[in-house]
Amino acid sequence: MEGKKIKISPSILSADFTRLGEEIKAVEAAGADYIHIDVMDGQFVPNITIGPLLVEAARRATELPLDVHLMIDRPERFIEDFAKAGSDIITIHAEATPHLHRCVQAIKECGLRAGISINPSTPASAIEPLADYLDLVLVMSVNPGFGGQRFIDSALSKIKQVRAILDNANSVAELEVDGGIKVGNIAQAAKAGADVFVAGSAVFGSDDYKKTIADMRRELERDLN
Repeated sequence: MEGKKIKISPSILSADFTRLGEEIKAVEAAGADYIHIDVMDGQFVPNITIGPLLVEAARRATELPLDVHLMIDRPERFIEDFAKAGSDIITIHAEATPHLHRCVQAIKECGLRAGISINPSTPASAIEPLADYLDLVLVMSVNPGFGGQRFIDSALSKIKQVRAILDNANSVAELEVDGGIKVGNIAQAAKAGADVFVAGSAVFGSDDYKKTIADMRRELERDLN
């Protein structure tokens, strides 16, 4: 993790969608580094959320990088659509396509950063063949599909394993963790090797976005320095 900046990526899955533009601007003003956008198709995960049109709306609301997480089956069908909508990072699931390398290559050919995500039951070794080619690896610390779930403690060992794989490959990829992240456990995930933290309900469910993000950073600084 040496030399890497810790980043907070609030997930708009937990935002008030009737005020989405305001919510995005609010977390940007509160100190967010990325805006995390969870895309679910009701097939790969048991929920349906947003598509390219809402990514376009988010793009108009902020200049922060849009961290778009495709929890969808056969994501290769929609990479170009989400790229055109204004994504900066597109992360696909290792479990969602048999053509993982081709998908990552397609994301990069759109001029975007490419990420791979792995579910709690997927071994860290799933990212190994592409470790030196990725811009981001996302370790799910909940089973994807819904916001507000509790952090799965075994994700900490997965994060350590992924960190070792990336370091051994001399990869520049960021290591992101998503699911149940809050002030009380963010430092544990950072110690395990994560450097980007998705926080949905912990931020958008709080009364003061700026204070919550500041509290997260304070926990990280206190425990990592």
